[in-house]
Amino acid sequence: MYAYLEGKLNYKDPAIVVLDVNGIGFQLRISLQTFSALPAPNERTKLYTLLIVREDSHTLFGFSEQDEKALFEDLTSVSGIGPSIAMVMLSSLSSAEIKQAIIAEDLKTIQGVKGIGAKTAQRAIIELKDKLKKEAIMGGGTVPSIFTPANTILKSEALAALVALGLPKNMAEKNLDTILKREGYDLSIQDLIKLALK
Repeated sequence: MYAYLEGKLNYKDPAIVVLDVNGIGFQLRISLQTFSALPAPNERTKLYTLLIVREDSHTLFGFSEQDEKALFEDLTSVSGIGPSIAMVMLSSLSSAEIKQAIIAEDLKTIQGVKGIGAKTAQRAIIELKDKLKKEAIMGGGTVPSIFTPANTILKSEALAALVALGLPKNMAEKNLDTILKREGYDLSIQDLIKLALK
């Protein structure tokens, strides 16, 4: 329905952005890849969009690159991978890492993503391997570089993102405490969320 939205970035966190397009605020679910590529709040940006309509919700997803949007659509076409799990995948691994794992039939990497079991990982490989291999031969898209924001409220932002990605709050909080105790507070928010999703 909407191919893309372009406007002022009103609000951003690692899982959700609000984009002001001519006075209308669109809330979009995003991955860490897209979060990493976003400018500072109040700057203009363009996000490629996908609207998913379910019985109980209308959810707008935003992507900084067409390549990530296409991969999201590929992933959600696999039985057992819904939009939430696809977002967790795109937040745990880069688009290039996901494609490489599928093409190389790397079950361990795909199963390393929270919410992906052995059968779903095998299904993803069977259903997407040939398509992704063909795209790679024809020259696929680019992957945005990872940007590490300076973040003083690391745990609370990471917790909000994990809850938005569908993890129970108490479990996410416990995971974050364990990781921060072990790794310290020098982690970027992306790395902290990735570790919590494993």
